[in-house]
Order: sequence, then C-alpha cells, then structure tokens
Amino acid sequence: MKFVTSYLRTLTLLLLFPVSLLAQENKLPGWAFGGFARPDGINPIISPDSSTRFLDPILQQSVGWESNDTFNPAAALLNGKIVVLYRSEDKSGVGIGFRTSRLGFASSKDGLHFVRSKTPVFYPSNDDQKKYEWPGGCEDPRVAVTANGTYVVFYTQWNRETPRLGVATSKDLKHWVKHGPIFEDAYGGKFLNIAHKSASILTKIQNGKQVITKIKGKYWLYWGELHVYGATSTNLVDWEPVVNADGSLKEIISPRKGYFDSELTECGPPALLTEKGIILFYNGKNKKGDDGDKRFTANSYCAGQALFNKHDPSIPITRLDVPFLRPMASFEKSGQYPAGTVFIEGMVYFKQKWFLYYGCADSRVGVAIFDPKHPAKPDPIN
Repeated sequence: MKFVTSYLRTLTLLLLFPVSLLAQENKLPGWAFGGFARPDGINPIISPDSSTRFLDPILQQSVGWESNDTFNPAAALLNGKIVVLYRSEDKSGVGIGFRTSRLGFASSKDGLHFVRSKTPVFYPSNDDQKKYEWPGGCEDPRVAVTANGTYVVFYTQWNRETPRLGVATSKDLKHWVKHGPIFEDAYGGKFLNIAHKSASILTKIQNGKQVITKIKGKYWLYWGELHVYGATSTNLVDWEPVVNADGSLKEIISPRKGYFDSELTECGPPALLTEKGIILFYNGKNKKGDDGDKRFTANSYCAGQALFNKHDPSIPITRLDVPFLRPMASFEKSGQYPAGTVFIEGMVYFKQKWFLYYGCADSRVGVAIFDPKHPAKPDPIN
C-alpha cells in the first residue's frame, strides 16, 4: 500500500510539473570540488562605492575609481587573512570595456566580511606599461603565492586595442612590481600582439597552504578565453606558450557544442594539483541558438571544472558536463551583464575550507564555500 501511495504521489507531481520544470539534481564525480554553498545573507560581499576617490596619476584629477562596478576578483591568504583584489570600474565611459579598470584591495578575518582600502592598489600609471594599460586599465586578476611568500598576479592589460596578459609580483599584495606582457620575449615576440587573457597558474597544497608548484622543473600556466592553452616558465615572469609542431598554439580544451561551455572556455582561479589529477576551474559561456545548452540561459557564464593528467598538464582526461555553479541569485543576473554571470577568478584554502570568489553579472563580487567534510549540493541543473 505504501508503494502504491508513493507511486501515485510521484505520478501526480509529474502531471502537475513537467520534468523540464522540475529541478534536476546535479551530481559531481569523485575528482571534482564541491558543492559550493553561498552563505546566507552575505552576498554580494563587495559592491560599487561612489564615495571613494582616487587621484589618478595619468589624468591628474580625482576619480570615483569604484563607482560604477566592482567584480571579477582574485584572492589570496596574507597573514592569516583573506585578501580579495577586485576589478573596479569608474564612470569614464559607457559599456563593458569602455571605462578604466583598477584593482581594489579588501581584507577579511573570516572570508565573508571585508574591510576595503579607500584607494586602488594596482592601476595604470605613467610607467613603462602605460602603452599596454591605458586607457582601458588593469582587468580580471588571478593571484597565487610561492612557497617563499612572493605573490604573483596575472591580469589583463587593456589599452582598448589589444588585450594582453601582464604579470606583476609583490610581497604584501599592495606594493607591486610590474614585469610587462608575459609573452613579450617568447619566440621572438611572435605572440605579443595577439589578443590573450585569463591565466590560471598551477598550485598545490603544501604544509596546509596553497602554493605555486612546478611540473618537470617548470611552472605551468593555463590561459585563454576562447580555447584553453598552456605555457611554461622558469622564473614566473617570462612565459613560453605551448605550441604544435608547426608553431601554432596548441588548443588543450575547447568549447563543446550543446554544452554550457559551447562558446567559451575561459580560465578561472589558479589550477590545483591533486592526487587524482590537475583540476582547472574555468568559466564556460553558453552559446545562443542551437549550438548552446537549452537548459541554461543563452550567453550566460557558468563555472566548470576540467581534469588533466597530473604528470602532463597538457593532457585532458575529462570535464563536467554541467556547471557546478551557475547564475541563480538576482544579483548574479542583473547589472552590466543581465544574461547572468558567475565568473570565478579567486579561490583560497582557508581553515580547511575552500572560499571561491566570483564576479556577479560584471557588477559585484560574491563568495561560495566548499567544506570537504560537509559538502553542499552543487547548483541544480535547471
């Protein structure tokens, strides 16, 4: 009798709610991280602030440097606190990419509540990088730290002509030395003037901390916006892209027709070396039309994971077919990018949990947390 009652209840639900309208459970494979839970009542953790001012060294005037949007954050651990370096846009133009971006600094004892600096800590100036960074600015950082405490940030240098990956180093996440475009010298400068952005350096957990690591004596970097490519370095500053026999860039993973990453596979926070392989956390853009995944909003950005061979980072093994994090909250589907965006760029191992920081619709910053001892469910499929 109980079986019949249960069957009738299920049948009634299916009649009232078609399968396409019911939330489908999302299950992660054993190698993947998650699920990540958005803490109640916390997000967004960083929003635009029109009250802060900054004397711009190029304009020689005061600007509201974070007055329009604050999004796409990097994150790292410094002196027991989580620091978020977030992209901030002023009101100097109209539309994404037509304002000036600078990087703000926010610190937190618990990873949830942040104290923000009143002025940016990284920005275009009258230095040797001005030709690459002005007037568009410094965008979309990813940061990691070496075992000896040197922080390395990869960011997009945007002069409104060609986006390039730049690199800088610091000991305190506030005072930076810019080293210029990462491909400036590789192969005689062959790749200097191609559009390139979004870099995820390989890291591992060592003595309880996430630090930059090497594979076969070299540092490894995943990078790219459309496809995912690779690069190696011996000094963290000068990088050589991985190329095919004919000298063309080697595509490591690419968009997939019919999936959430059907238009773009864009690198996210630092990649992580695990016992089961290397995990690349990335942002997938869902293509509009028949080539996209109908279960997700067209043009939306969702978060994915890909697994690579731990001995050869250029060999992909598998990846998630559905995102583990997708735009769901109102602030993730409004702002500069109303199609919806959870754009992951920063992740920190803190108090035995993983704090993931992401851009919300290119307008605000959010956080989601993965507790390996008590994992939450990943975002539902629909």
